[in-house]
Amino acid sequence: MNSTGTGNGNGNFLYRRLAFIKLVFLIIIFIVIVRLFDLQILNHAWYEALASGQHDVLSELIPKRGQIYIQDKYAASGRIMAAVNRDATLLYAVPEEITDVDQVAEKLSPLIDMDVEQLKLLINKPGDPYEPLLHQVPEELVKNINQLQLAGIKFTTETMRYYAPIPDLGQVTGFLGYNENLRQGQYGIEGFWEKTLAGKQGSLRAEKDVAGSLIALGKRDIISAINGSDIVLTIDYNIQLDACTELEKAVKKHGADSGSLIIMDPKSGAIKALCNAPNFDPNNYGEVENIKFFTNPVISHPYEPGSVFKPITIAAALHSGAVTPETIYEDTGQVVIGSKVIKNSDEQAHGQQTMISVLEKSLNTGAIFAMRQAGAENFQKMVVNFGFGSLFNIELPTESTGDIRSIYENNEIYLATASFGQGISVTPLQLITAYSAIANRGILMRPYIVKEIIAPDGRSEITSVQEIRAVLTPMEARTLAGMMVQVVEEGHGKRAGVPGYYVAGKTGTAQVPLQNKAGYDPDKTIGTFVGFAPVDDPIFVMLVKIDNPKDVTFAESTAAPLFGRVAKFLLDYYQVPPEREIK
Repeated sequence: MNSTGTGNGNGNFLYRRLAFIKLVFLIIIFIVIVRLFDLQILNHAWYEALASGQHDVLSELIPKRGQIYIQDKYAASGRIMAAVNRDATLLYAVPEEITDVDQVAEKLSPLIDMDVEQLKLLINKPGDPYEPLLHQVPEELVKNINQLQLAGIKFTTETMRYYAPIPDLGQVTGFLGYNENLRQGQYGIEGFWEKTLAGKQGSLRAEKDVAGSLIALGKRDIISAINGSDIVLTIDYNIQLDACTELEKAVKKHGADSGSLIIMDPKSGAIKALCNAPNFDPNNYGEVENIKFFTNPVISHPYEPGSVFKPITIAAALHSGAVTPETIYEDTGQVVIGSKVIKNSDEQAHGQQTMISVLEKSLNTGAIFAMRQAGAENFQKMVVNFGFGSLFNIELPTESTGDIRSIYENNEIYLATASFGQGISVTPLQLITAYSAIANRGILMRPYIVKEIIAPDGRSEITSVQEIRAVLTPMEARTLAGMMVQVVEEGHGKRAGVPGYYVAGKTGTAQVPLQNKAGYDPDKTIGTFVGFAPVDDPIFVMLVKIDNPKDVTFAESTAAPLFGRVAKFLLDYYQVPPEREIK
């Protein structure tokens, strides 16, 4: 009996033990199944990315930067790339794999031209899985570093920015630079449109407990990066090539400090070319000695325009009804206002002159007469309506308003000097936009340089042409344009003309204010010519500016001839038939 009871007890014990073992195995199998479900279904993207290595994880998390295009009617797609992405080699460290920091630093530092102690700080970070060391590593250097067989020192492919060799486009595109190890667009389109071009970085996400440890069966996933959008500019490659090449030649010929040239479609405000000399190569922005070359003078650097401002003054007088082109005044060669004496640039008295002659001969006294006939309030209003003293919000950084505050001073001397472009400052962008309004039958258009933004999914956002306001009536604009033709036909702008066409424009030779005291530098001038053609139906407006030429003084010998050369190219390029017999 007792032995039987003992046997049954042992049997029950063994049964319970086997049942427990089966239960444990079932629990383990269940955990494995759940884990596999987590790996293969719930968090497949997470583990797949981690298993594929550092580079693939980065490629999932780092967005591709949008590219920048410009127009080219000869290209199959109608555009070409100005800023593109190219693969390059990145040297990086995995500090958690480095066991001898001193040895790695001493062997690697001379090859990558980095201070040993600085390198140690980067690679002596236990638990750090990734530390970039050197971008755009040359192939030969890759071989030399690989021969050292340093633990935790690795290479991967990264996307770098490359800029096409398009003349003088650096200040338009800007560049992609480094802020420590963070790449950011700087200056130009790259800087202004950083968020649009850069896209949105992805992330790794996992649930953690209160202690900060990963929860074994918690939700984990990869939020993939959103690539940046492409930006298509209004710049025309063929126009940019010709205009900027000619500008560089002119600046060199005259020994000028610098120069600018901008071309705009007066009907839309689209900018077709934008050049500054000197400029810089955005592929080698680190070689630029002075960061002032990164900013764009056309939109950022206001200056006293001189006589190219006289058409604005005449516009105010015409619009007020105070004068007509044939209105006559007596030019005595000077105007006295208080203790100040203002003379013509040639210091001559010309007797009876019309308003046409004021532009043709660029008479300061005539500009003052026209301003007085219009009246201070009408003159001030016209200056503002043309856009001076305000921003156009062009899609580029550091746009300047210029400074027209002097025209509101309670002293006629400031109105008088402003009438011929002294004592006020304007930007080249403001000047060409104002002349565009004259060319566009009196309608001021907002200037723009971005034609289209193309999202990663292919959706396109096209810039809408924006009319700002009517500054002049169509008849007033046409009358003023006709008066400006005489400047090219008979006046100081003859060398801006193109045989077979009627060109409207105005020269301006401006004095340069002294830096530290009142008055103007007697040895410096800025020559400007602004004009458009053909006058009856203008297809372009162009501004040319030459700063401090050394061989000649007046704009008729610097800016005007350059305008004429580029204008001829434009009329040929747009296949505009001649309006009259070519002599």
